[in-house]
Amino acid sequence: MARHGAGTPFLLQLSLLLLLHLGGEWGTLGCASVAVGSSVVPLGSAVTASCTIQRELCHGLEQGNVRISWMLDSKFVAGSQHKGPGGTEVSNLTLPRFNRTQARLWCCVEWNGTKQRVGMAEIRAGYPPAKPLNLSCVLNLSDYGLTCQWEQGTDSHLPTSIVLKCARPRAHCSVCHRDRAQAVTGCTPQGGHSHCTVPRRLLQLYRQMEIWVSATNALGTAESEHLCIDPMDVVKLDPPTLQSIQSIPFQTDCIALAWDVAQGTEHMELQCELRYRAPEDPAWALVTGIIGRAGTAQRCGFLFGTQYHFQMRCRRSSASALAHWSEWSPGRNYTTHEKAPTGKLDAWWGAQPAGAGGRLEVQLRWKAPRQREANGRVLGYRVTLSPRRRGRDPPTICNTTHTQCNFSVPAGTRRLYLSAYNAAGESAPTEVVLLERKGQPLAGLRAVPGGEESLWVHWEAPLAPVVAYVLEWQRVTAEPEHCSSCWQMERDGAATAALIQDGIEPFQRYNISLYPLYKGTVGLPIHTTAYSQQKAPSHAPKLHLKRISKSEAELCWEPLPVEMQNGFITSYTIFWANSNTDVASATVNPSLSSFVIRGLKPSTLYKVHIMASTAAGGTNGTSLTLVTTVLDDTEIQFLFLTLGLVFVLLMVLLICFQKNERMKEQLWPSVPDPANSSLGKWVPAAVPQEPFQVLASREPGPAAISTVTVLEGAPGKQPGREPPALPAALPALPRPYVRQEGPGEPVQYARVGGEGYRGQRLLPEPPPRFYENLRGRGDGGGVGDWGFPEEPLATFPLLQGLRIGGAEELHECRAD
Repeated sequence: MARHGAGTPFLLQLSLLLLLHLGGEWGTLGCASVAVGSSVVPLGSAVTASCTIQRELCHGLEQGNVRISWMLDSKFVAGSQHKGPGGTEVSNLTLPRFNRTQARLWCCVEWNGTKQRVGMAEIRAGYPPAKPLNLSCVLNLSDYGLTCQWEQGTDSHLPTSIVLKCARPRAHCSVCHRDRAQAVTGCTPQGGHSHCTVPRRLLQLYRQMEIWVSATNALGTAESEHLCIDPMDVVKLDPPTLQSIQSIPFQTDCIALAWDVAQGTEHMELQCELRYRAPEDPAWALVTGIIGRAGTAQRCGFLFGTQYHFQMRCRRSSASALAHWSEWSPGRNYTTHEKAPTGKLDAWWGAQPAGAGGRLEVQLRWKAPRQREANGRVLGYRVTLSPRRRGRDPPTICNTTHTQCNFSVPAGTRRLYLSAYNAAGESAPTEVVLLERKGQPLAGLRAVPGGEESLWVHWEAPLAPVVAYVLEWQRVTAEPEHCSSCWQMERDGAATAALIQDGIEPFQRYNISLYPLYKGTVGLPIHTTAYSQQKAPSHAPKLHLKRISKSEAELCWEPLPVEMQNGFITSYTIFWANSNTDVASATVNPSLSSFVIRGLKPSTLYKVHIMASTAAGGTNGTSLTLVTTVLDDTEIQFLFLTLGLVFVLLMVLLICFQKNERMKEQLWPSVPDPANSSLGKWVPAAVPQEPFQVLASREPGPAAISTVTVLEGAPGKQPGREPPALPAALPALPRPYVRQEGPGEPVQYARVGGEGYRGQRLLPEPPPRFYENLRGRGDGGGVGDWGFPEEPLATFPLLQGLRIGGAEELHECRAD
């Protein structure tokens, strides 16, 4: 029972969903029905609907209250509910403005806590069909089908049926729409197109027919304007054929043209048009009113020596204004006869002395004559010093096919004569007066872009009357170049502006000069520079590090080449940042090429780059990495100076240390010479021979010296260079040195080994006195204070390392 009770609501819900039935304007569930006022309504109008619920037919709703609600697509809308006849529940709904082109309106009942859809009506909204416009028809001679086309009106948002209808009027065409035969459907457009073709079987040629377009939908019908035409009036013929074109011999500015009609139109009376133009003409010249089936036509006013392109087209002459022209015929070219050039040439010159030869160097430039004045192809130009008179040709100083010539003339020449010639003859000479350039210059000059490839030049008119103006312009490049054709003459002396179009390119700088031409003189030029269009520079300058310290860095760069600037440089911007991403910048005047960054941190890495800017944008350069120093230059100089002073002080102390006698005595003690001592006064003459003893120890210490052996040092040996070595054998017995104290009383005071001292001499006999410790000069050589040659300490190898006592020691030895 529990399971059955739980499943009952689900079965009832399922039964309600299965009983839902949809159809037309009524959506029913057996117990519910939905009715709307109209299933198609004008867009924005009101919509009314009602939903009726029959309680006894809805299982599960026999008892309890029935609550009806509405949904427009998925949006709930409120309606009113009341009791209907026969125990029904009725809900009415009114939508004051239906703004959807298509929607579904649902009727819902609340059952088991949910809203269930029990009925539905579909509503569409739109507009009545729009009137088709610009109906036109063309009869094709190949199959004689009438093709008509039109323009659709605004979208009605509703299914619309469009047909092309035609009928034969019973009276005059002006009243055909009032009294006409039964209309028939001529054709129906396919695929949503706005054109279709009426077959030949439905047409009546050479008779009036009424044709119109009808558009119909659920809200109404609209028709286009009615056409009352003879299908032959709207026929489109094949183009004619141009047979030949010739100049009339005696009138070279006129031509005669022969033409023929297309096949199949020989029996028709035609109206034709001719058009032509030269290659440099911007538009066609049109000749109308050519009537006939075939034949010739004449036309005058053509330029001499000019190539023209001719085309022709035709239509039925009896056709109405709705008739169609044929396509233009294939073109045909023809060149008219030539004639000698006419008119004056615009000339400009420059002159300067040609050194000491009494000549004048002249650069003459001129503009080629316009086609109307050239009268053909110009073959060349001639410059003479005098005009041609009575068939006599003056000497030619320049004959060229270019529009400039450089030549020299005698000094004082003031007039030249310039002429152009073609195959038919030579023009009248143009007089060129070489005026001096010393007139008053203009007060102001400026240039502004006139387009990507043009410049407008404006100036202030001077007070003096001006005959003409000459404009010169040159592109600014790293390597100067000269453009011989970059100039123009303004013949209007009252003009204050001119447009330059020849040779102007965007992103290029131009120097512009303006000369006023006065009567009898040429004014001094005034200059300006301009761009027709600017953009960001192509590159930025490359930064170089010029100087760096612990808090500053000086940068420099080379100015950009003018070809890479693409505009006027307005500023340079320097950006720098350290590893902590502290970014700073500074704007630099474009006239400068260096900059000093201040306030940097010592011993810090920075990345620096430069941006060059014009009025149209900026371009960044490559990054430069630099590291600030720990010390400034002055601090480094002070440090080096201090170190230098310390070094000098150490050197002075070292020198003083070497020169100090006491220190020298401690390191290199002086050895007394026994020969000069007073020991010999009391030492007996016969001294017993003592055996020679080798010192067992080299440690210094006080000792009494009784025997001194002097050895001869090896030549070239330096004292103290080698360690002393013991002799291999004992030396021979030395001979004594004896000082005579009196006759027959020699006194022995020392023994000298080897040959003894060289240059030894006897000293005079001193009186008896205490021993004096006499020192040598200490220079390691020469004669000592005792009269004997001094030897270095290294001469006595056996005594090296033995400290010999001073006077006290010697005094102590004397007491013994």
